[in-house]
Amino acid sequence: MKKIILDFERKTEDFKELVQEAFNKDILNFLISSETLAEFEKIERINRYSKNLDTLYKIFTDKDELLKDLETKDLRNSPQRIGYYKILTSKNDETEIKELSRSGSLDFIIVSAKDWKIIPFENLIAFMHTKDTELIAQVEDVKEAELMLKTLEMGVDGVLMKPKNANDIVDLKKLLHLSFTLDLVKAKVLSIQSIPESERVCVDTTSLLRPGEGMLVGSTAMGFALVHAEVFETQFVASRPFRVNAGDVSAYILVPSDDPDTLYRTNYLSELKGGDKVIVVNEKGSGRVVSVGRVKIETRPMLRFELEATRNDKKIPINCICQNAETIRLVAADGKAKSVVDIMVGDDILVHIGPGATHFGTAIKETIIEK
Repeated sequence: MKKIILDFERKTEDFKELVQEAFNKDILNFLISSETLAEFEKIERINRYSKNLDTLYKIFTDKDELLKDLETKDLRNSPQRIGYYKILTSKNDETEIKELSRSGSLDFIIVSAKDWKIIPFENLIAFMHTKDTELIAQVEDVKEAELMLKTLEMGVDGVLMKPKNANDIVDLKKLLHLSFTLDLVKAKVLSIQSIPESERVCVDTTSLLRPGEGMLVGSTAMGFALVHAEVFETQFVASRPFRVNAGDVSAYILVPSDDPDTLYRTNYLSELKGGDKVIVVNEKGSGRVVSVGRVKIETRPMLRFELEATRNDKKIPINCICQNAETIRLVAADGKAKSVVDIMVGDDILVHIGPGATHFGTAIKETIIEK
């Protein structure tokens, strides 16, 4: 899990409001100082970071003092976590950070880069991702935090930011959902119905999708089939590794939630447009968020799959409508993509069991019948 550290070294007018919002969003890593210590001293469940206090997470800003402390401390038996704060302005600074992380003595290094940001952090991520020392980027705003968490795909281990308002904290929490896992289970194909004419939606993303990846699509909120991306080359059609031929215009698709406490919500495929975000999941359930470049809607023949999954001994009906074409694939229970024209009654495919009831895409506890 990526780490968010909030900078509360100074008391501002809305200090208490921001701290409370952090607690509400279960963000519990705080950079504090002697000025704000009293506000956090008696709260047991938080992690206190400090540059001038002897906290559990102690940050050194002077390299000589850091090395001296490391020489005298029994790192194996001390519960204290030792970190280093470095403002990166030159290649020498980058080299120093790498050398300190190579030693294995530091638990984390916080790096602030004012001018050059992307290239130095790419270099540090590439070097430090195999090391035990966490790389924390100090950022100015949420947009920069997202950039740091995605750089070189794997991103930094965490970010340190001073929130300007409560919305910053809400938006930071959302960033923790950049990668996640959804439960996939097998569902049996009960029937297959031909639909001669339907409006079909292709979702073209701004990312290259990988073998095993696709989007979760379903005719009801009871469940969603994993529709595979068009990553395969055939003798008649070139691959479109950015595309998922997702289904008909009335189908639901999983998209990231605006609520930081909820992983996803649903949109109709007909609602999607360029610039929107959608969720991509692979055959193991590992998910990520990608951006939509464009949406193509055209009239095509379709196939309607009626499926049935089981959860807690309860039968869950799931429906999925796909274009009737060899290049459209669902994902079989063995994790392999299978063309919809080859799927037979009795086959098992991978699905995600949904919330069962939604209102404008948000899961609710209400009796809704969809069939």
